[in-house]
Amino acid sequence: MTMGREYKGLSSISVHGGEERDKYAKSLINPIVQTATYVFDDLDEVDAYTAGERPHFEYGRYGNPTQKVAEAKLAALDGAEAALLFPTGMSAVTTALQAMLRSGQHLIIMEDCYRKTTQFCNMIAKFGIESTFVAPGNFEALEAAIQPNTRLIFTESPTNPHLHVVDLEKLVPFAAERRLKVVIDSTFATPINQRPLEFGVDLVIHSATKYLSGHNDVMAGCICGAAPLVAAIKDFQKVTGGIVDPHGAYLLIRGLKTLALRVERQNQSAQKIAAHLEGHERIRQVFYPGLSSHVDHQVARRQMRGYGGVVSFDMEGDLELTRRFVHALEIPYIAPSLGGVETLVSHPASVSYYDLSREQRLAIGINDELVRYSVGIEEADELIEDIELALKKI
Repeated sequence: MTMGREYKGLSSISVHGGEERDKYAKSLINPIVQTATYVFDDLDEVDAYTAGERPHFEYGRYGNPTQKVAEAKLAALDGAEAALLFPTGMSAVTTALQAMLRSGQHLIIMEDCYRKTTQFCNMIAKFGIESTFVAPGNFEALEAAIQPNTRLIFTESPTNPHLHVVDLEKLVPFAAERRLKVVIDSTFATPINQRPLEFGVDLVIHSATKYLSGHNDVMAGCICGAAPLVAAIKDFQKVTGGIVDPHGAYLLIRGLKTLALRVERQNQSAQKIAAHLEGHERIRQVFYPGLSSHVDHQVARRQMRGYGGVVSFDMEGDLELTRRFVHALEIPYIAPSLGGVETLVSHPASVSYYDLSREQRLAIGINDELVRYSVGIEEADELIEDIELALKKI
């Protein structure tokens, strides 16, 4: 959509990608087209539109000019032919999977994926779609999980909350040889740190609520991929109705303008915090792909430009001490999300997995001492000082 030059740098694409140079009323910023329906001059124009001879917006559920700009910018950032917006990240996940699978088929999903995604994969069993969960990086288990009716592999990279990085150079050929689609949730990486389509992944999903919008003030999700696949999912979306509103699309465009700057800062701060925590007498283990101690560090070095803004770590202690540490922090807010300009902290055992018993949590790797720390854009030294003061208080 961009008129004139082709932008190559990710910062330039964040600002200008997907946008027409000449906007309505000579506006610098793309306007919000706040309408639910669109008019035709006459029925001849309707005929031309329905025959595919002339582009025209028809009804809000089928598309909106502000949404179209946001989608074009997202596609440019991920290096995709097309993108499609949704009201939430989970709406993007559920719509894509429902559109790509039918009753009697099977999918493989990595165990360390976002919990609501894994819950959805269990839920669709009632529609005749079965799921098998495998540990990230375990290709022997992946091979064993394949059935004659397997159609796709779903993964995250990095994963939540242990930040496993899936080896795309190995996974994509593995799937292609077996004629399986690969769908990846790349929310934690963003297009700034990782562009999975360059490795041959079929579909990329983002919870745009997180880093892409970046300000904790809008909910959205998106998919990016080849135009025919995105178009097929859009046809499904037109019926199911999971669409983003024009104002949400506008806020996402605004957030995307600073995406590269924010992620670069968060990468630097998270690396510094992870390095400070590693080897600390009060910290048992740090999970951050930018550390050489991380199990997937070498994979991350090969396929990522930066290692993200989330640092997870196990406290040296027990549940009570970990909760006291979280309460002693003064800069981060205790909240379940991530990726915004404010630093957030979460205790997965209390927040995301509260409804499971301790034994059930341990079975999926969520122990009582695990803390997930999502770095904002505050000064890294101040965040480290705050962490140190909290550790001293307990």
